[in-house]
Order: sequence, then structure tokens, then C-alpha cells
Amino acid sequence: MSKREASIPPPVEETWRVFRIMSEFVDGFEVMASLPAAVSVFGSSRTPPGDRYYGAAERLGRLLVEKGFAVITGGGPGIMEAASKGAFEAGGPSVGLNIFLPHEQVANSFQTTSLEFRYFFCRKVMFVKYATAFVCFPGGFGTMDEFFESMTLIQTEKTDRFPVILIGSEFWNPLVEWMRANQLAPDYISPEDLDLFQVTDDVDWAAQHLADWHDRHVNGLKAAAETEAPRWRVVTAEGTMTGKSPRTTPRPGSFEDLRR
Repeated sequence: MSKREASIPPPVEETWRVFRIMSEFVDGFEVMASLPAAVSVFGSSRTPPGDRYYGAAERLGRLLVEKGFAVITGGGPGIMEAASKGAFEAGGPSVGLNIFLPHEQVANSFQTTSLEFRYFFCRKVMFVKYATAFVCFPGGFGTMDEFFESMTLIQTEKTDRFPVILIGSEFWNPLVEWMRANQLAPDYISPEDLDLFQVTDDVDWAAQHLADWHDRHVNGLKAAAETEAPRWRVVTAEGTMTGKSPRTTPRPGSFEDLRR
């Protein structure tokens, strides 16, 4: 038996895995549904206390709570700990979406609500569905993953546009220039796609911008609720739009193509 064959679980185990996935969604939905408007904060787990970005994330967490938001993080150390600490010490909700990892994640002690996930995709739904905005500090692959996932959801209109703020111009601007040169120039993205996020070093501005946006957005939702949305613009339970069915186009040279 090959190593790959030995690692394949039996069909029955695969079926039961579906219920484990469902349980993570159910637990998440039940706990997160009671939150006030929330902001998901991302950044490196390796950022130490005393680092300028750690201090900025801690201040952001405090400011967000003072403006009525809950703070959602991945529950770990570094930037996650800093934002959680700021929210916790300000007396507000500090939600940690912890993940099972082979090397064991060290959960920070500033969580007022803590959830545990085996699956990254279940955890991601909670970050998106229950947040009115994303704030990304400098970080590694996980931070980039969350940032570009938000860009994809907004760009494709799979979700309504929401604020995405990148803290740290020294870190993020080189990436923006790379996008401009390697994605915008060859027309892989549109010019307006670079307006889907904002880069700043001003944490106070970021917190106030999110509060102002939320006030406008809530009023906009009340107005939109008075009109019936097209069925492809209906928000699903996971927090994204239903969308339209994919359209199949004829293969070049096929009978269907010749009839057109």
C-alpha cells in the first residue's frame, strides 16, 4: 500500500466529516449572531509587544470599541493579541476565531468570546459574514490571504462593498505599486479596483472612517430595505450574494457556435 493510499480515510469517515463541518458553522452562527457591528483585524502573529504596529493595533482595538464596534481577530499572538487587548481593556467584545494547527496556536488571553475551528474555510466565513470592515496590518501569507479574499469578494460583487484599510504605508505601498505595474498595466484588473482599499498610517483616522462609513451604510440599508432587490442580489446565510448562474458559451467551431 502506498503512502497516499494509507492516508485516504474510509468513505464512512468522509461522510461524517460533513457533520463536523456543519457543527463549526452552527456554533459560529449561534455565537456570532449576537455581536454588534464588528471589524475584523488581521496581521502577523509574529509582531512582538513594543513593536510600533503592535501599539497601533492595540490603539485601534480600543478606538473601535469606543465607537461601538466589536473586534474580531484570529485569536493568536502578535497583531491579533494587540487588537484583542485594546478591545478587552476598553471593555468591549473581543472575539477570537482560533484555529487548530499542527504546531498548536497559542491563543491570547484577551478574548471575551472564543471559538475554535478545524477548517480555515469555516473560520473565513465568520470573518466575512459578521464584519462590517477589514483592517490589515503588516503580516504574512495569512494576512495576504484575507486581504485578497476581500478584494475578490468586492471586485466580483459577491458581497456589497465594505471598507478595507491597510495600516502601514511602508509595508503596503510596494505591494500596491506591484499591482499597478503587474496587474493593472497588463489589464488583469481595472483602475477602479485599486480604489477598493485604502492605505494609511493614521489609526485614529481609520477608526473614525469606519464609524462614519457604518453610519452611512446603516442608513443606506434602511432605504434599500424599502425596495425589493433582484434575486441575484439577495444576501445568503453565509453573507455573500446569491449571484447569477454561470453561463456556458459554445466551444469555438462547435455546432452551437456555427448556429449563432
